[in-house]
Amino acid sequence: MSDTAPQPVRISSEPVQLQALEPVLERVRAAVGDVPALLAISEDIGHTAPHPGEGSTGKLWELLASVTAVDVAAGRVLEPHLDAVAILAQSGIGTNPEGAWGVFAAEGPGLKLEAKRDHAGNYLLNGSKPWCSLASHLQGAVITAHVPEDNSRTAFAVNLKDSGVSCETPPWTSRGLREIPSGTVHFDHVPATPVGGAAWYFERPGFAWGGMGVAACWLGGAVAVARDFRAALAKAAENGREPDQIALASLGEVDRIITSVAGYLAQTAERIDAGELSGSSAKSSSVDGSSVDGSSPDGSAPESSSAWSEALRVRGTVAAAVERVQTVVTRNLGPGPLAFNEVYGKRMADLSLYIRQHHAMRDDAQLGALTLKGDRRW
Repeated sequence: MSDTAPQPVRISSEPVQLQALEPVLERVRAAVGDVPALLAISEDIGHTAPHPGEGSTGKLWELLASVTAVDVAAGRVLEPHLDAVAILAQSGIGTNPEGAWGVFAAEGPGLKLEAKRDHAGNYLLNGSKPWCSLASHLQGAVITAHVPEDNSRTAFAVNLKDSGVSCETPPWTSRGLREIPSGTVHFDHVPATPVGGAAWYFERPGFAWGGMGVAACWLGGAVAVARDFRAALAKAAENGREPDQIALASLGEVDRIITSVAGYLAQTAERIDAGELSGSSAKSSSVDGSSVDGSSPDGSAPESSSAWSEALRVRGTVAAAVERVQTVVTRNLGPGPLAFNEVYGKRMADLSLYIRQHHAMRDDAQLGALTLKGDRRW
């Protein structure tokens, strides 16, 4: 299931256009499991990758999906760096930060990060931030903090190599995403630069676009699982064991799912680039620690929600599709490859954990509230 050359994931480009991704996918495959190497690749990609909403959103999502199809953890490394680069560009700060960056916007019970001005008027961060993936490996991050002076949650650009930053790495018991520890980071009088002003991070349309970019990664993982399934059936047929009707029906279902979801993402990317999904986004991020990537906020509906409601639709649709593909494939292939095929077993474990960044029925409830208010296309 892992001997073939890496293949790009097509969302909207012509196949010949995707060939440009093949060299970077080879680099990613050679670096699987090597976090410093994957971060270096991510930094390189960040210099040239398109930003969402600037005319090439579909190509950005193809890049994210294609890297994740090579290795889910590699996609999980790349996506936040590209998100951070895009956020800094959208805010006007710049587009080429030094080193690899992350985006930390989660909240957790008993933990709070505050930003207060010093006597010179500069912001300093104090407190703790949960769910900071790879923090000890990163040069910097876009981090949200509470600002008591205006009662907002604002984004800040922070140097994670500052002496006032300390990173916890808790024991990671899951097989999924083992190479990406996600612990609490503590800040003690750490200088921080505001990014976009009070509450801008959550209100900009890029918040929703970033959440959909994560869904593109999830799709890439599902495509890889689907390719594993097809390869297993083809290999069995070569050895004289033709797939039965159940296996063929299952492969047909998987094909329908992948094709329809890829088409939905292509259509959504076009709408973003056409300016149709540029309304303000959510007002705050998750409080349960599972979202650092533009996923659902605290359950309240935003005032202007065209971009955010579409993000909820996209993320929910892709998450359901991924889970269905995993279920169909594992039912057909059984326990063997999960137990004995390292690449397949790792992919399934990584993807199962990654997809839990979606909040399932809580996000659907938020979407339902928006739909009830008239935010729908049907």
